Amino acid sequence: MAFHVSLLLKVLLLLGIAATEVASQGNRKFTIQNNCKETVWPGITNGESFNRSGFELKPGQSAVYSPSATWSGRIWGRTGCNFDKNGNGACQTGACGNSLSCLGPGSSPVSIAEFTLGDPDYYDVSLVSGFNLPIVIKPINAKVNCSTAGCDGDLRSNCPSELTVKFNGKVIACDSACDKFNTDEYCCRGAFGTAESCQPSNYSKAFKSFCPDAYSYAKDDPTSLKTCSSPEYVVSFCSSRNGTVCSVHDGTLKCSGSTDLRAPSYGWWFPAIVLPMIVGTHQFLGFIM
Repeated sequence: MAFHVSLLLKVLLLLGIAATEVASQGNRKFTIQNNCKETVWPGITNGESFNRSGFELKPGQSAVYSPSATWSGRIWGRTGCNFDKNGNGACQTGACGNSLSCLGPGSSPVSIAEFTLGDPDYYDVSLVSGFNLPIVIKPINAKVNCSTAGCDGDLRSNCPSELTVKFNGKVIACDSACDKFNTDEYCCRGAFGTAESCQPSNYSKAFKSFCPDAYSYAKDDPTSLKTCSSPEYVVSFCSSRNGTVCSVHDGTLKCSGSTDLRAPSYGWWFPAIVLPMIVGTHQFLGFIM
């Protein structure tokens, strides 16, 4: 979850989590942050293409992904992974093949950040395939204030017993009712394939009460799908929906919830310490305020 620290500690944290650039395709910027207490292995898909994307983020680390202006795809986190020096291995949740680089979509149950970029952008966090990690999407430096999407609660500790997924006795994920029971009613298909005929179940209502800004079932569009025109987004694991998320780019601090570029008065020591690192890495640096 988001935490509040002093200005000095923010800067120290900023210095400690320089973001690694994992891909560069265009002029959009996604900062992917791991604010969990455990290591997360994010995966990225580009529509139906799986271009061997996948990497590791230890607690507190960030990475930058630069998609094209019309990118459509998904970002999710894998947990409980164990890879050898050649990148071969397995994950407890969100697996996308048997390697660090994804060879397919994340397997259920998995929380997913979904994007269709354009003018405007559409984005959401989906729990239609279940839940394995809290995940939040925040626009940065948008022309207008845009909505946050996602789930910052941990459904693993609030999952109905019949939907729990365990490993060595520990709950590691929460199945969706569709994946668990595979009925037309829960999966919004067949006679239940329209928004009118597919109504929320008791399971999806439980998901929605805990995660009001995420898809709880396939037809949960009105309160879940967000739209915005923003050059930058932060996708963060284990962060608060209400917290402010910032990134540094081109020597300027940019934060969620503001249409302006922020240039706070940190004193002479801030540019002396931070700017050389920005120039040296030409990357995003992110932290939670």
